[in-house]
Amino acid sequence: MKIGVTGATGQLGRLVVQHLLKHCQPEDVVAVVRDPAKAADLAGQGVTVRVASYDDRAALEVALAGVDKLLLISSNEVGRRIPQHQNVINAARAVGVKHVVYTSAPKATTSSLVLAPEHKATEEYLAASGLTYTVLRNNWYSENYTQTIRNAAASGEIVSAAGNGRVASATRADYAEAAAVVLTSEGHENKVYELGGDQAWDFYELAAMIAEVTGRPCTYKAVEAAELVERMRQAGADEGTAAFVAALDTNIAEGALAEVTGDLSRLLGRPTTPMQETVKAVLQ
Repeated sequence: MKIGVTGATGQLGRLVVQHLLKHCQPEDVVAVVRDPAKAADLAGQGVTVRVASYDDRAALEVALAGVDKLLLISSNEVGRRIPQHQNVINAARAVGVKHVVYTSAPKATTSSLVLAPEHKATEEYLAASGLTYTVLRNNWYSENYTQTIRNAAASGEIVSAAGNGRVASATRADYAEAAAVVLTSEGHENKVYELGGDQAWDFYELAAMIAEVTGRPCTYKAVEAAELVERMRQAGADEGTAAFVAALDTNIAEGALAEVTGDLSRLLGRPTTPMQETVKAVLQ
């Protein structure tokens, strides 16, 4: 059985490939990449490297030929994801891929999360495609807060518009391992998994974790979205970026990332990695 991974040189894709190599022969792992130079190390391990972008339907068909199961890692080009994902799904269907696994967002079809609409559209298109599928609705990566942790360790303060909202994050490695489990085992056909950490944390708790690791005080300052936008603009962020971050924080304040389902730890067969471990890894 050949297993394909799109975006295989990205941060998540690389981790998935490494987990697959624990269960599969290297030649049975197909890494679909845009830049083959970035995949030289994968090719060196015996992985089959094929070149195609999410925008090139013809190249995708060539790249996916002979693949039985495919992990479609969502595009990082926000605003262009729907046609790109549809290209991959159409190509997969055209060349006989049997099962597509897609990385989505929490509660994508019902959430107010600013990122949800493109994932919702992709999920619906995949469900209507006639392909067997699995949807992995990944909550936030703990590593998303790497710069926040570093800045707070230096300044002694986290500033966010997330209010008392909680985040059920897990490490990128946790999500990657779960994807590999789904790709290499049976019983996941046409299922949707709400993946996230076993413990949801808030920003007061994150500040306390940082203080514990550094041995210095760290506090959380909750602000309104408009104030966060202004602070970010003064720090040099453009209007669009500042508004996007504030919208995400508002979603967190509303509870969009708070749910703990246990789906991720059940797939892994172990507890998820606590946020404290990410804080330690970043600062130590």
